[in-house]
Amino acid sequence: MNPAHFNNLYQADADPWNVTSDWYERRKRELVLASLPRERYRHGFEPGCGNGEMTMRLLDRCDQLCAVDFSEKAVQLCIKRTDHVPEERLDLRTMPLPFSWPDVPHEGFDLIIVSEIAYYFDDEALARFYERSISSLSPGGHLLMCHWRHPAHDRQQNSETLHQRLKEHPHLFSILLLQDLDFEIGVWIKHVKEES
Repeated sequence: MNPAHFNNLYQADADPWNVTSDWYERRKRELVLASLPRERYRHGFEPGCGNGEMTMRLLDRCDQLCAVDFSEKAVQLCIKRTDHVPEERLDLRTMPLPFSWPDVPHEGFDLIIVSEIAYYFDDEALARFYERSISSLSPGGHLLMCHWRHPAHDRQQNSETLHQRLKEHPHLFSILLLQDLDFEIGVWIKHVKEES
């Protein structure tokens, strides 16, 4: 993961993926939000918050939200959009995931939204990202993954592989799978197996 790559994208365009205006992005965002099994969450985590389009919507669903991006420029844009939000509700920071990680609430995050980010990780970083995400998730918490299914020059993983690895995890139980022509959404709930 190269933060400079994303900083350059956001320096050139405050909305490099047209998340505000593109129909794909708007439709996908509504489906992601509609896929969340609960109306409210205590502690949400949004890795890869970008310029804050999804962040603004997640603040309507989470009592507290931690939003992180690799790009300092993206976080600056997100700060501008959320400057009215009290600090105790939004923890917003630049962070080189997955080798750095935000503070985890005592009871864990009960929602983690991973949208259009995991395919940028190489195998080592992806394994670390999954390990830290799942260990940060509270028992009964929800992990949502959403990724574009088509090739892109800067992606290192395909979406089917990303989601398949979670389907095989012993502490996650799949509760929703939506496969669109363009993207895939999966939702998992964390359970901890009883020791026998």
